[in-house]
Amino acid sequence: MSIKKQYLKKEPVCKVTFRIANGHGLEANDIRLLGDFNNWDASTGSMKKLKSGEFTQVLKLETGREYQFRYFVDGAFWENEPEADKLIPNGFDKDDYNSVIVL
Repeated sequence: MSIKKQYLKKEPVCKVTFRIANGHGLEANDIRLLGDFNNWDASTGSMKKLKSGEFTQVLKLETGREYQFRYFVDGAFWENEPEADKLIPNGFDKDDYNSVIVL
């Protein structure tokens, strides 16, 4: 899993690339990137599956903000991003966290 940030010079946005490799214990058919940026709506967060088996999604997000997010894998379980800027409790379970990206 990885996150790449590219700040745009002419706009107050950051182009963020989210990438997940299949394998290493994760064999997925569908991964949804859900978070504050899409109101946690599973119908809008489908990541593109590449021929390599990796999943990717690029978003333009407003800078000066923090966004909570998680990956929803095969409609069955949640994964956090190990390269997230931080983790915070999500309020559903005392041991459950959301990933956070700070722009």
